[in-house]
Amino acid sequence: MAEIRKSAGLVGLHPQKGAASPSAQRVTLAPGAGWTKRNPVTEIILPSLFTKCSGVSQRPQWPTLVDQEIALTWIGHASFLLQAEGVNVLIDPNWSSWVKGIKRMRSPGVALNALPEIDLVLVTHAHFDHLDRRTLRGIAANQPVVVPFEVGDLVHDLGFRVVQELQYWETFEYGPLRVTLTPCRHWGARLLHDSHRGFGGFIIEVGGRVIYHCGDTAYFEGFQEIGRRYPVDVALLPIGAYDPPSLRTVHMNPEEALDAFVALQAKVMVPMHYGTFRLSYEPLDEPPRRLLAAASSRQMENSIVWMQEGTPTIF
Repeated sequence: MAEIRKSAGLVGLHPQKGAASPSAQRVTLAPGAGWTKRNPVTEIILPSLFTKCSGVSQRPQWPTLVDQEIALTWIGHASFLLQAEGVNVLIDPNWSSWVKGIKRMRSPGVALNALPEIDLVLVTHAHFDHLDRRTLRGIAANQPVVVPFEVGDLVHDLGFRVVQELQYWETFEYGPLRVTLTPCRHWGARLLHDSHRGFGGFIIEVGGRVIYHCGDTAYFEGFQEIGRRYPVDVALLPIGAYDPPSLRTVHMNPEEALDAFVALQAKVMVPMHYGTFRLSYEPLDEPPRRLLAAASSRQMENSIVWMQEGTPTIF
């Protein structure tokens, strides 16, 4: 089993003098008013069961990158392969066909055995659609995995060499990579009662570029602080699962994701967390339509890079 490292050997990142440091905001887990008026079994689960999974897993020709080039490949949902010169990073990898009774509606964009050698794995929080133990066991090849605090015990027996837990604003350095855990507004329980687990997003610095994967989050004021600390080149922001059966405010809708992009002052937005698993009432094709309409109304269409699963895109 891998060693779980808490904070030793970390490079701490501290707020700029005079700047407030936001802490993560755990959402209220009580269901919203009126949550019993709809039936997720008949409106979400059963329609998904009778819908054929679409898409094909690809075997891409991985790009050769030089200087400050980075490449992103969307696997689906919140799963990405990040590549820079000589390094490959997987974020929230999930190749499973089911998530706790929820059927996958789009095939993973890349066949699992078509991946390049993975140098580092990042997991944003313990929820089953982001921390998939079966996938992680298939990927683990004695490399490090980075997780938020109190999540390490969920991955320590899967074959990773080191399990590095991070607190907010702590940084893990590995070769040319600097990975920092950032706050968000969500919650981290694997099960309903283990509310001690951490959750967050990741700032990834490599080759002079800054990539931000925010994990799962509702909109919160911390996006402005993250943008002040880091000149984000590419922001991977979720746009789906905003009408959940519980009616809790736990994810951003497309308009809020665009607001987060503006608050971050990022250069490019890549939408994610839609179209793969139907986790809430909105149709799978609604989030991109809403985001496109919101971006068009604000003349921001050119700031969004729409990714097709399994197709590497160079930035």
